[in-house]
Amino acid sequence: MDSGVVAAAMLTSREAFTEGLAGRFDARVAWLDAGNAPARPGADSHVRAAAAAIALALEGDDGSIVTITIDLGDRPAWDQAVLGAVRAIPRGEVRSYGEIARAIGRPGAARAVGGAAGRNPVAFLIPCHRVVAGDGTLGGYGGGWWGDHERLLDLKADLLAREGITLPRSRSRGTGGR
Repeated sequence: MDSGVVAAAMLTSREAFTEGLAGRFDARVAWLDAGNAPARPGADSHVRAAAAAIALALEGDDGSIVTITIDLGDRPAWDQAVLGAVRAIPRGEVRSYGEIARAIGRPGAARAVGGAAGRNPVAFLIPCHRVVAGDGTLGGYGGGWWGDHERLLDLKADLLAREGITLPRSRSRGTGGR
């Protein structure tokens, strides 16, 4: 029995996505290669449901995205706690890394929250784009394996803009009057 979506990615090729899955689920990756493996109805239904929910969410309707079954069973407990808190952030709202750390009972662990968010294996289904820096700027987005820093920030800014949120990339730091 398939227990839910284990991975979703943006800004990556099918080959890179499949390689990443193979590292986590050696025996369960074959179904991704259309025509080379028997159909897996449970997995196929999760994929179809997730794809439909993502399409609706990109159009402004997050209603079905929160109903998608996600399987984070292979992730460390820390990542599961962080991603659970991130998944609860409503559309059109943001939380800082520090706020997420406090929400899971680990004040002072904002950097570790950022690490867990960067390891989110189900991009967009868990809306890490809604987690921002404590100073109200975008902060970072995604792990380095998803693309270059500027491209990722462009994606984060676009996803937030679709929700009516515009944030600066960073605060310009004064030069002490110089």
